[in-house]
This record gives sequence, structure tokens and C-alpha cells, in this order.
Amino acid sequence: MMIIDTVRPLARRVRNRLSSHKLSPVARQVMDEGLTYLSPAKLQRMEQALDSVAGVAGDFAEFGVALGGSAILIAGRASGRQFHGLDVFGMIPEPTSDKDDQKSRSRYQDIKSGSSRGIDGQQYYGYRDKLYEEVRSSFARYSVPVGQNGVHLHKGLFEETWPDVPCEALAFVHLDCDWYDPVAYCLKEVSAKLSPGGVIMIDDYHDYGGCRTAVEEFLAAHPDFDFEDGPNPVLRRQL
Repeated sequence: MMIIDTVRPLARRVRNRLSSHKLSPVARQVMDEGLTYLSPAKLQRMEQALDSVAGVAGDFAEFGVALGGSAILIAGRASGRQFHGLDVFGMIPEPTSDKDDQKSRSRYQDIKSGSSRGIDGQQYYGYRDKLYEEVRSSFARYSVPVGQNGVHLHKGLFEETWPDVPCEALAFVHLDCDWYDPVAYCLKEVSAKLSPGGVIMIDDYHDYGGCRTAVEEFLAAHPDFDFEDGPNPVLRRQL
């Protein structure tokens, strides 16, 4: 068993290196350090989306920071804008909507049971007592220290923290919050502040039914958004 546990993380790192040649050095490093669950394809698409909003007014935000890898990448590309990262920095809340699928419920039960494994066999981030402090430390190591140069982390449920976030306009938002209720809430809130040409990137659209349903409902009610499919689809506000 020890051999299997050693070989699998090594195989993952080799696969990632082989498919990450188009990524920026920061994206490759957060992946190699096990700070993000995003695949090389998703990270590459994220960097392309960030490039595409270079001339769009507004701040950057991520809902669902986890270990902080993608948040570090986004914050580092903010270029004088504000970056807001929001997370409970602990156990993910339960999927409670009847629009969440069985896959989502099973995944949550696996996490709740304490048996979920983290990246490369490490302790799952939701079980860590000092996750917030760990993430802050990682931000500092990547020269985007929290509390300086417009970089902010907000600890708590989205509906409790977001109303107090000082943000008038958004250019790029990454939603990595899994279930129907948080995705639907975030789409409603951030779309009201998203500038024309701005992007909302959805991490879990192809993974969890509740997330997909929330996005499809949003698109049906907002014809001013274009849907750009891919490993992590983009919702782009029309100019």
C-alpha cells in the first residue's frame, strides 16, 4: 500500500508537467506544490480568460479559495485592481437544494465522513484547523500578501461576507463552489456588478448537477451573457 500511495502522486505530477508547458511559471508552481485542484487545461483556460479582460473595468474575485492556488494566480494578475477571495476556510457547507444531484450528495458525505483525501494523498484541506493561516502564508510566499496592494481574503459564508465587500465593479470572477445554492447566489450577486466584457468562470459545471442547473437557469434569464464552453466554462457579459 505504501508503494501505491507513493507512485500515484508521482504519476500525477509527471502527467501535469507534460501537459503544463503552456502555463505561466506561477500556474505551474501552484500546481506542482499541490495548491490547486485545477487541471493544466483549466489553469490554461483561466489565464486566457484573465488576458481577455485586460481592458475591462473592475476588480477580480474568487468564490471558493480552498488551498489558494488559483486565487494566488488571479491576485497576481490583478495589476492594480482589488482582489477578493471568499471562503469558509473550513468544511464545505452541505448541498441542501433538491436541484443538487446524487453525485453532489455522495461527494459531501465522503467529505463529512472524514475519509476524503487531499491532493497527492495529503490531508484534505477542509479538515485543517488553520487553513486560513496556511492560505495567507502561501499568498505571502508568492509575493501577493493579504492585506497589501489590494489583496483581500474574506472568511465565512458567501451570503454573510459578500454584502460587506467594498466592490463597485467586477471584471473577472471565478466560481468554485460546487452546489446549486452557492452557485446561484454568486451568479445573482456578481452579475449585478460585472462590467461589459467581463467574465464569470465556472469550475464545476461539468462535475455537479446543481452547479450546471444554476448556470443554465441564469443563462435563460440573462440573454446578455454568452456561454463559452470548455473544461471550465466562461459566462461573458456582452459589450
